[in-house]
Amino acid sequence: MKKLTVCVIAMSMMTLLASCATSTDTPVTTAIDGGSFLSQYPTRDRIDYVLNCIAKHGGLNYVNQYACGCKIDKIAEKLTFKDYEEAVTFGFMGKTAGENGAAFRDPEQAKRLKKQIKQAEDEAESSCFVK
Repeated sequence: MKKLTVCVIAMSMMTLLASCATSTDTPVTTAIDGGSFLSQYPTRDRIDYVLNCIAKHGGLNYVNQYACGCKIDKIAEKLTFKDYEEAVTFGFMGKTAGENGAAFRDPEQAKRLKKQIKQAEDEAESSCFVK
């Protein structure tokens, strides 16, 4: 009898969990400031940006960690993740020397996105880092 009760409870819990996992409800999404692109940025890319920023600003300390986190948040308010990713790719691949890099340096889209990310980074730098 005790085993049957345990089985019934276990089956009930599994059914409950399965129904939660297969719910057809629309997932809740949160927009910061009513329309920010912040939630579109994958955690991996945000962490990569913060770690590179910390290294660029002299290493890990509380001030750099906070400021670099603030900086990617400010950039995310200005650029969609798609535009951010394309701008980073154009910037990185545009460093390729000669003719091979021209496909990443010369298009109008590359120039526009590099200008946008530079402007977003400059604004974020001035608002996040205490000087």
